[in-house]
This record gives sequence, structure tokens and C-alpha cells, in this order.
Amino acid sequence: MAYDTQKNMMDEQPEDAPDEDVIIIKKSWLVAAGIGLGGFVLGALLGYFAFGYAYNRGVADDQAALLRAAGQQGVQAPQPTQPPQRVNGVSVDDDPFLGPEDAPVTIVEFSDFQCPYCKRFRDQTFDALREQYGDQIRIVYRDFPLSSIHPDAQKAAEAGECADEQGLFWEMHDIIYANQVVGLSVDALTSYAEQIDGLDVDQFAECVSSGKYAEEVAADLRDGTSYGVSGTPTFFINGYRLVGAQPLAAFTALIDQELQND
Repeated sequence: MAYDTQKNMMDEQPEDAPDEDVIIIKKSWLVAAGIGLGGFVLGALLGYFAFGYAYNRGVADDQAALLRAAGQQGVQAPQPTQPPQRVNGVSVDDDPFLGPEDAPVTIVEFSDFQCPYCKRFRDQTFDALREQYGDQIRIVYRDFPLSSIHPDAQKAAEAGECADEQGLFWEMHDIIYANQVVGLSVDALTSYAEQIDGLDVDQFAECVSSGKYAEEVAADLRDGTSYGVSGTPTFFINGYRLVGAQPLAAFTALIDQELQND
């Protein structure tokens, strides 16, 4: 007697067993669900690694941008610690200074009125140095406007020279830095000049607008470049180069060294 496979299989199934169509559908659903879950996990992993790569790349790009920005703001990227290098023949030119001409230590500053790190030096270190050392130091200000990134720096430098023409450079120097974030347009510079007692504002305004001292500023820039200046502020303490808005201790270490050697 032949064995009826289909009939016997049907007879052996429990009464509540799902029919074949339902079984096929459920199996397909399970397969599809498994594939979907695997795809989700794989997608999540790929997304995680892609995000991680993009994030790390973004951080690296941001860090590079910060370093570029630092250079553009006028301060060099951090350099490996090394003894300050001495540059011979750094001239004070005929630029404005504070302190005795025969002071044992001369600090020549190459600076940019629009540079925030130069402002930091003025706000945090300049007065402290003068208070601590008095007549032992002479501070000389020379112009180094980074005009390609600081569009108002050139005219601000000229404004300083025009105030110096009337013997009021340091008053202009201080008021420019005090108002750096407000603005350094020619009109703004003239309004600051109006606040300086004893300054002839009409003479000052004519001096600035005429570009009378543009070449003087350019000469400072050329000198600074010849001494290796590439960012602001850069200082030469008896010829020893110190770059950036360094903490007070960095200045005092060099000054004390030079006073001991005097």
C-alpha cells in the first residue's frame, strides 16, 4: 500500500496547527525582521564610526583653524621651549619711549593697535613692568600693523605718530587700546583724540587723513621684518626676542638676567 505523504502529514498535525500559508508568512516575517535588525545594527555601527571620524576630523580642523587664527590675530603658534634668541642691532629708531634713554634694560616692542594680544600686554603686563622696574627699563613702541587681517591697524599706527607729533603718543596709545573693541576707524580715532587734553584735534585729523606718517610706519614694519618679526606683539629685551603676550614672569626673568649682567 502506497504511503500518502500529504494525507498523513495533515492527519499528524495538531488541530490548532496553523496552515502552511501562515507558517510561510511567519517565517518570512522572521527572516525580514532579522535582516532589518542586522541592517539597523550595521547602520548604527557605520554611523557611529562615520560620526567619530567626522567629529575627530572636525576637531583637527578646528584646532588648525585656531592656530591659523592665532597667527592672523598677530601671535605666533606656541613654539618649543628654548632659550630666547638674541638679535643684534635692534634699533629704537626715533620712536616714542617711556623711561630714561640710559636705562640698563631697553624693551623694544613691535606692536599692532588692532591686535588683541597686544591689548592683553597693555592691560595685564605693561603697567606692572613699569611699576616693578621704574627707571631701570625703557620701553620703546614701534609699529608693526598686520594690515592684511587688521584693516584699521595702519591708520591707528599713523594716529599714534600724529599724536606723537604733539608729544601725546602715550595718551593716544592708551586710549586706542582701551577702545580697541569699540572700533578704530578714522572717525573713531578722531573722537578718541578729542578726549586727550592738550591735543589739537584739527591738526591731528589733518595729519591722519593726509597719510603724513605712512612711510614712517612702513619703515618700522621693514625693520621688524629684518629682525625676524612675524607676529605681534614681539619684544626685544636688550636684543633678546620674546614673542607673544607672555606672562609677567617671562619678562621679569629676562630683565633680571640683564640687570644682573649690567
